[in-house]
Amino acid sequence: MPNRFKPLSALSTRSALTRSATLLGAGCALSLLTQATAVPAVPVTQAGARTATIALGALPGGRAGGPTVRGLTARGTTNYSLLGVSWDDPEAQLAGTVQVRTRSAGRWSGWQDLVADSEDRPDRAEADGPGTRGATAPRWVGPSDGVEVRVTGDGPLPRGLRVDLVDPGTGKPGADVQTMPSDEASASAPDAAHRLARHAGAHQAPRPGIVTRTGWGADESLRHPGFTYTGAVRVVFVHHTDTANDYSCSDSPKVIRAIYQYHVQTNGWNDIGYNFLVDRCGTIYEGRAGGVAQPVLGAHTLGFNADSTGVAALGTFSGDVPPQAQVDGVTKIAAWKLGLTGQDALGTASLTSASDGSRFPAGDSHSFDTISGHRDAFATECPGTELYDRLPAMRLWAAHLQGRR
Repeated sequence: MPNRFKPLSALSTRSALTRSATLLGAGCALSLLTQATAVPAVPVTQAGARTATIALGALPGGRAGGPTVRGLTARGTTNYSLLGVSWDDPEAQLAGTVQVRTRSAGRWSGWQDLVADSEDRPDRAEADGPGTRGATAPRWVGPSDGVEVRVTGDGPLPRGLRVDLVDPGTGKPGADVQTMPSDEASASAPDAAHRLARHAGAHQAPRPGIVTRTGWGADESLRHPGFTYTGAVRVVFVHHTDTANDYSCSDSPKVIRAIYQYHVQTNGWNDIGYNFLVDRCGTIYEGRAGGVAQPVLGAHTLGFNADSTGVAALGTFSGDVPPQAQVDGVTKIAAWKLGLTGQDALGTASLTSASDGSRFPAGDSHSFDTISGHRDAFATECPGTELYDRLPAMRLWAAHLQGRR
């Protein structure tokens, strides 16, 4: 299918902004330190990454007129750290519950729920590609070597149910660790005053430090070659990855590699769905390939992937409060990305739906806050109430970073 979108020229922003501030808004305090922070060095060469799959079969408990039960009895497996359940038809809905137990260091976990319908999706052209599958949201469980699965349907279950076990591989330290340093780091340079004035006049927030795909060890042979660009980014959609919150920040590259592998090898997408990801320590990671300053078409908000960017907070925030550093990181990347195209972080922008599966019928236009939650465009709880409730204060601070307030 020909690419109907045109690439924008890469935009660069250089500014020097060294500030610390405390902002109270939307009933919560938002304290952000905007001085330059070191972006951690992470392994860059991926080794031994793989996805193992096991078909699910009938389990005791299914009966005529009752629920349909399929799954997998407890058993040992190859090593993995992230898992999900997938099925043949990406359009089929799994009406029911999906639960898993995992074994780590000889001990079995309790039952854990998987979100039965992956809420982050590409639009039609990518979703209809060869090899696409329906799937739950993935769950990071850490190093494991055993699994038990139970899928209980309210009616017929999709065909081809299987559990996908993802081993993100072990990175090897390399000399070419790549990060994009923050513009804030140049605050003490001789021409800092000039750059600061230019930043304020153009309403371009300073670029935060970003760990590149090489930095987190992306295996570029996995993804679809080439990139698709949309029109100018007008809205940032904030997500959570619906994965565990108890990961170590040193494991963030592994978590991202596993999500990448799941999106490509299980879902069958072109690349990782999100444009950026932010871990609990506030470190920002490049997501989908194509250039961090470019309007790369992602697979994060069904119906509204065009002219938007998807920023995902690693974790689940339906009940847990997101760490302040993580909130800060999401705010900084949103402020910078919107500033590249002159969008006010406190403003609104109109987008046109490309899918009836979103909250709005295909072809209908809707006005969004330029920093919106996934739930504003799709029937989901994402990015979780605790993170969603912080968006008003995040918009205020993002506008401040753009020199507007």
